[in-house]
Amino acid sequence: MKNLKTTYNILICGVGGQGIILASKLLAESALSAGFDIKQSEVHGMSQRGGSVVSFIRFGKKIFSPIISKQSADFILSFEKMETLRYLDYANKDTKFLIADTELRPNSVNTGKYHYPENITEILDKYEFKNYVINAAEIALKLGDIRAVNTVMFGVLSNFLPISENIITDTLKNILPTKILELNLSAFAKGKNCLVA
Repeated sequence: MKNLKTTYNILICGVGGQGIILASKLLAESALSAGFDIKQSEVHGMSQRGGSVVSFIRFGKKIFSPIISKQSADFILSFEKMETLRYLDYANKDTKFLIADTELRPNSVNTGKYHYPENITEILDKYEFKNYVINAAEIALKLGDIRAVNTVMFGVLSNFLPISENIITDTLKNILPTKILELNLSAFAKGKNCLVA
């Protein structure tokens, strides 16, 4: 299940308000607690208006740069389907796409100026990428809060990482406020268990 590598390159993308920065922090702190060197870089865009947000996280024995080169992402963790397409040039034949089955249509689509692609998964299939599409919003809503999508998806990603579940849950306990901790622990567990890596 966990394939130990020298360096892990993870790109997390979505739109503002989906918790990309928090998910990145949870991943970075978990990797640090597991003894890895970690570098992180974020581009917020117009995050407060639902604009594109991306975070690059690299960890391993020794990391010198936070930037992921084109065609070198090991994982693209996407919280919104269309945002996945923006980052195809970071993928290679071994990249795994972990995609929340969520469509958040920007204002330019709602006003009719642009068209939201209806066949995103099929587009990815043409490239023969390894795609995992997760109904994360449904899982989060069943737990009582749509905002838990980010932690559900972090749980999915954890199946592929050399970081123990105990370290990750301890990280959640250390970072998250008490009032949302149980929700997020449940969301992480549901995400981890909804996919056999």
